[in-house]
Amino acid sequence: MLQLLASCALSTTLANAEPPAPPVVSEPFTQAVFQTWVDARAGTGDPAYWYSVGTVRAYPSGDLLYVMEGYDASTSHWPQGREGAVAHQYNRKIYIFRDPETGEVVPESDAVAYPYQFITYTLADGGLQTQVEQGSGDRIQRISGDSMSFRRIGDTHVFTAPVFLDFPIPGTERRIEAWENYDFFIQPDTIEEPHQLSWARIGQLPAWAGGELGVMHLVTWRIDDYAEVPESLRSYIEAEAPLWMSPPLSLDEVRSLQAGD
Repeated sequence: MLQLLASCALSTTLANAEPPAPPVVSEPFTQAVFQTWVDARAGTGDPAYWYSVGTVRAYPSGDLLYVMEGYDASTSHWPQGREGAVAHQYNRKIYIFRDPETGEVVPESDAVAYPYQFITYTLADGGLQTQVEQGSGDRIQRISGDSMSFRRIGDTHVFTAPVFLDFPIPGTERRIEAWENYDFFIQPDTIEEPHQLSWARIGQLPAWAGGELGVMHLVTWRIDDYAEVPESLRSYIEAEAPLWMSPPLSLDEVRSLQAGD
């Protein structure tokens, strides 16, 4: 009887208890958090190189198709000053596909290469709005989003950006349909590699790779000196794509590239 009464009392207590608070999915973007994000992502003046290495696998089999290597190079600009709500990122990125056994660049492959990306970050109502401009001439695309979230894990800032892509490829009958996710981990400067990123993508592979559904995954960290970029990538860029040795340095250079110059 005592056991039954205790059980009833516990049930009543649980029924009357406040429901547990949901886990924190995103904290507000303050000015300090905004500055932390821009400084980490695009640097504070000198170029920042986010070097990546990872895999391309078939879906749903999981067969390893290629090893992927590349980087994006960025600089930042604060048009309203560092206390302002707008920051620019001048970006240039390139990724190549290698044979997983030989390490050689796949002969039939095309590099994923953007001569520029012009990214505008805007701090608004405790959130982060992003607009990416890319392409040239009548193929300029502008992709906007406000889905980036921020949370702290101890001393680590975690910035998460899910991206859902669904748009036509200008001048073709194809569409881009894909999901990508970026998890940036910005650590205290006391550790050796304080800037890290895990990136994943599910979508159609390039036409030269068969165009079937595939999964890409890259592990990325920031390098602040071009000379420290692994030689495997530097040798390719210097021989095949010297423009990508550094990011665009100004908005004038971006606008020139947009015009097709």
